[in-house]
Amino acid sequence: MRPLIGVLFLLVLVSFVLSNREPVTVGFWPTDARWDMPLSVALLITAAVALVVGAVMVWISEFGQRRRARYAEAAVRRLEQQVQELQARQHQPAIPQDPAEPQAGKQGRP
Repeated sequence: MRPLIGVLFLLVLVSFVLSNREPVTVGFWPTDARWDMPLSVALLITAAVALVVGAVMVWISEFGQRRRARYAEAAVRRLEQQVQELQARQHQPAIPQDPAEPQAGKQGRP
């Protein structure tokens, strides 16, 4: 299915390039730089630049989410370790008290 979608996209792109061959002059305002190129190339370059800028903006906005995910993973590891320690403590055999030792709160008779 992916190759079919790729081929269709490529056909649309080739059709777009062949349909928009008129030369245009592209200039940038603060400078006197000007380039003559086909309209399709100018539009494709503009779309590529917009795609890169958008991808960088999304990448930067994910920094906070990644940080929160790292903290959450660290908390999960810490809690899992505590659970394992409590389970190990629970499964230890109880230590019986020696009957010869006086218990707390009881005093022996003189």
